[in-house]
Amino acid sequence: MQLTGKVVIAQGGGPTAVINQSMVGAVLESRKFPQITRVYGAINGVEGIVNEQFMDLSQETTNNLEKVAATPASGLLSTRVKPDEKYCEEIFKVMKAHDVRYFFYIGGNDSSDTVRIVNDYAKASHYDFRAIHIPKTIDNDLMLNDHTPGYGSAARYVSEAFIGINQDTRALPGVYIAVIMGRHAGFLTAAASMAKKYEDDGPHLIYVPERPFIVDDFLADVKEQYEKHGRCVIAVSEGIEDENHVSIAAKLSKNVEVDAHGNIQLSGSGALGDMLSNLIKERLGIGRVRADTLGYAQRNFIGSISNVDQIEAREVGEKAAQYALLYNRDGSVVMDRVGDYAVDYRLVDIAEIAGKTKTMPAEFLNARGNNVTDAFKNYLRPLLGTNYPTAHRLRAPMVEKILKK
Repeated sequence: MQLTGKVVIAQGGGPTAVINQSMVGAVLESRKFPQITRVYGAINGVEGIVNEQFMDLSQETTNNLEKVAATPASGLLSTRVKPDEKYCEEIFKVMKAHDVRYFFYIGGNDSSDTVRIVNDYAKASHYDFRAIHIPKTIDNDLMLNDHTPGYGSAARYVSEAFIGINQDTRALPGVYIAVIMGRHAGFLTAAASMAKKYEDDGPHLIYVPERPFIVDDFLADVKEQYEKHGRCVIAVSEGIEDENHVSIAAKLSKNVEVDAHGNIQLSGSGALGDMLSNLIKERLGIGRVRADTLGYAQRNFIGSISNVDQIEAREVGEKAAQYALLYNRDGSVVMDRVGDYAVDYRLVDIAEIAGKTKTMPAEFLNARGNNVTDAFKNYLRPLLGTNYPTAHRLRAPMVEKILKK
């Protein structure tokens, strides 16, 4: 059965460097179908739907859409609202009033659950409606997906940042800590490993939420690497926890902030990096210790966009429109890896994605839990795109001393 009516496209959660590729892919593909009367973009995600803040993307030029596609962050703006059942009922009422028959929501775990609930309301009301979740997250933590749009570009930024950090700490040695996004999954933090080219390059240590963070072991690791290399470069996930699943940020901080959903505020304060730096100074007596929290730049840095990530983000938006408009189906688009290297797409029941979190598999982490394996590097390498940069060192011979032999 072919449904005639409007399309609504929205973007939710943290933006990425390629989320607009998915939006534009869904818009342009939807505009090809005669049964579509209008293509709307909801401003600020589900908030925009409830408040009937729609932009008529049927009247946007293809030229400008392509320019927006190449621009980082959410062109339709975003939201951190996590809708409950009542909120989703309001979303459905607005959709029905505007004769919306197709809903495409680009987002992560919470967004996928919103799609599921709204679709359930449509079914219960016997309203002909198709809802598709389009995957997006730099955390790379959506179930069933080999990887998610946005991750490759964020991973490229992190790895490129560490290429520069390597050169800096080699010139002026010390201990350097970078705190990287990732509440429950360490995929983005692990991307720092791609910066390592020479044997003594960092990151020398990598800590992710999938393994317990033991403070005494951490200090022993730092001491070992510092004595070996004269410096130590460390990548730490903001979501690291101890053996009892207590957040290290909460454990070391006296003032714990929480967000609107009751989650401990991990990003933005720089507190975790400062606390780890102080531990190293106090317990190991190392004077030159620096820490940074990479922050928003991880998500939207225009200079580190992976061309592979761009292509896949566009295709996943196009496939969402095709599944709904050509095949009259609901669900979540999933990305599968094929061979070495290609991707394919399929549609799965939204319940298989919603409210679930994928974490790093054991084979991606070393036995000590303080670094990654070659299996992870082989997994990530094609996602970083072509023209990935690399660092070089001087290799001319030293001149023989005359005065100080």
